[in-house]
Amino acid sequence: MGLNLVHKIVRDHLASGDMTPGSEIGLRIDQTLTQDSTGTMTYLQFEALGLPRVRVEQAVAYADHNMLQADFRNADDHRYLQTVAARYGLYFSRPGNGICHQVHLERFAAPGKTLLGADSHTPTAGGVGALGIGAGGLDVAVAMAGEPFYVPMPRVVLVRLTGALAPWASAKDVILELLRRLTVKGGVGSVIEYGGPGVASLTVPQRATITNMGAELGATSSVFPSDEVTRRFLAAQGREGDWRPLAADPDAAYDMVIDIDLAALEPLVAQPHSPDAVVPVREIAGLPVQQVCIGSCTNSSVVDLEIVAAMLRGKTVHPGVSLTISPGSKQALEMIARSGALADLIAAGARILEAGCGPCIGMGQAPASGAVSVRSFNRNFVGRSGTADAQVYLAGPETCAAAAIMGVLTDPRDLGAAPTVSVPEAYITNDNMIIPPRADGAHVAVVRGPNIKPLPTRGPLVEDLEGELLLVMGDNITTDHIIPSGADLLPFRSNVPVLSAHVFERVDATFPARAREAGGGIVMGGENYGQGSSREHAALVPMYLGVQAVIAKSFARIHQANLVNVGILPLVLADPADHARCQQGDRLRITGVRRALQEGAPLTVENLTRGIRIVVRHDLSPRQIEVIVAGGLLNLIRARANA
Repeated sequence: MGLNLVHKIVRDHLASGDMTPGSEIGLRIDQTLTQDSTGTMTYLQFEALGLPRVRVEQAVAYADHNMLQADFRNADDHRYLQTVAARYGLYFSRPGNGICHQVHLERFAAPGKTLLGADSHTPTAGGVGALGIGAGGLDVAVAMAGEPFYVPMPRVVLVRLTGALAPWASAKDVILELLRRLTVKGGVGSVIEYGGPGVASLTVPQRATITNMGAELGATSSVFPSDEVTRRFLAAQGREGDWRPLAADPDAAYDMVIDIDLAALEPLVAQPHSPDAVVPVREIAGLPVQQVCIGSCTNSSVVDLEIVAAMLRGKTVHPGVSLTISPGSKQALEMIARSGALADLIAAGARILEAGCGPCIGMGQAPASGAVSVRSFNRNFVGRSGTADAQVYLAGPETCAAAAIMGVLTDPRDLGAAPTVSVPEAYITNDNMIIPPRADGAHVAVVRGPNIKPLPTRGPLVEDLEGELLLVMGDNITTDHIIPSGADLLPFRSNVPVLSAHVFERVDATFPARAREAGGGIVMGGENYGQGSSREHAALVPMYLGVQAVIAKSFARIHQANLVNVGILPLVLADPADHARCQQGDRLRITGVRRALQEGAPLTVENLTRGIRIVVRHDLSPRQIEVIVAGGLLNLIRARANA
C-alpha cells in the first residue's frame, strides 16, 4: 500500500519512534519561526542552552504581533529580537515587513520541509506542501538547537475536494464548513491532508487560508499537495528552485475520509464565541454591524485585498461601520499600492493599518461596547478583540466587505456579479526588510531592556502532591482564558511576574491572589483544555504561581506539551463525571506521584474535603515522564549537560 502525503514527509524526517498513530515520534526540523509575542521567551530559553548558533537550515524571527510602541517595552523587545538574531544566526523580519505566516509563505516555506513555529497558525505553510506545526517556545528553542521535535504520531484525515468554488464562495467557507462538521476539537491528534480533483481549482493563497484555520480544529497540522499551482506560485515569488512535486500515492490509506463538494458551498459565518458556531450567512443576514476588520494571517494576501478593493471601488463604507484593513505583508501592501487597489480602499473610507496582526491579537481597534464586529480572522473567543462584550463573527473577505458596504450582515450573493481577481504572475520580491543571518555573530552584543526578566523555573517533581483546588472550569477553556493577550499585556511577554497578576482573570479575577495565598495548588478543566494559541505563557505563568497539576477531561495538544515542558503535571479524568464531584476550595492529594509515573502504576486523587477518591490517567510518553520528574525540560537538559 502506498503512502499518503503526511507519511511521506514524516518518513523523510523521522528521528525516532514509528509511525503508529498515538505513539511519540521525534521529527527533524528544517525551519523554525517565532513572532514577537512568543519569541522573546523562546530566545531567552535558547540562550539558556548555551549554544553559539542555531542548528536548523533556516530560523526566522518575526516582529509582527506587538507593533504598538506606546512606551519603551515593545521597542526594547524588538531590539532584543534583532540583536539575538544577529548573534545566533537567524533571519530577522523587521516590524512592518508583515505577519510571520504570510511572509513565511511568500519567502521561505517550501514543499516537503518541516517547519516548527512558536505560533499555533504555523500550519499556514501547508498551503505550499510544507508540514508546519505550532508548538510552545521551549520546543522551538530546543529544535533550533538541532534536537528533534517530539509529538504523538497523528492520524491522517483526508479531506477529498471535488468541484470548484461558486462565485462569492471563498476558501474561508471551506474551512468553516469543516469546522461546522468537526467542531474545534474534531482535529485533535490528526493532520488534515487535502486531496481530490478540487485541489487544482484552489490557488496557494486560498490553500493557505484553509491550512491556517486547521489550528481551530485542534489539528496538529494541515497540508496540501505540491503541484503545478504550487510551482507557479513559487515561480512568481522568484523561488521556483524551492519547488518539487509532492503528493500522496494513488493507493494511499487514511484514517478517515471527508468529502466536500466545493461547488455546493455558500458563504458561511462563525457566530460568537467559537470558530465552529457556523451557519450560512443568509440565515442571519440583516444583523446590524458596527465594525468590519479584514486581514490577519488568514485573509490578508494580495488577492484577498484586491477582491475587497474591487467590491468597494466607487462606494463608501456605511456610516455606521468602521472598516479596518490589515495587509499581511509589505509585499501585499506595496502591490495593492501600485495596482491602485489601495487608493480604492482609502477612497471608500477604509482605515489602513500597518502590515501586522493588529486587531486579530487584540492590538488596537477594539470594538465599541456590545458592538457586532465581522472579521476575516481565525478566532472569535470572548474578549480577544479587546472588548469583553463584543460580538465577533468570522467570515470570508467577501462577506466582510459586503457588511462594510451595507451596514448589516449581508450574503454577498445579493450584491450581483462577483469580482474576478487573478493571482499575480509575478510578485514584488523586495526583501529589504529581512535582515539575513551574519556569517559570524560571536561578537554581537545582545541588548536586553529592563522589562526582560529572568526565566522562572521550578524544582524536580516531589513524591506527594497536595494543594487546594484553586479553580474548576468547563469545556473549551482557551489560552486566552488562562493568560490574555492584547495591548495591555503583550508588552509584558518577557515579564512573568507582571503577567502573573492576570492569570485566569477572564474566568475568575481573584485567582492570582488566591493562588499566592494558598502557595499554589491544582486547577481543573473540562474537554479540550488549553485550546487556541501556542503561547507557553499559559503554562509558564501558572507554574510561577505554584500550580502543580492540571486535571481535565481532555487537553489540547500544544498546551499539554507546554504544561509538561514547565513541569506541571497534566492528568486526565478516567471518568469525566468525576468533574462534577469536585468544587473550588477542595483539598486534593496525590501520593506516590514520582513512583507511579516511573513505574506505570495507577494514579488516584484523594479529595480530602469530600472524602472521595478519583482515578486519573496520563497520556505522557516515557520522555515526557522524564521531563516532568525533572521539573521541566530546561531542568532536564541542564542535568544532562552537567552529567
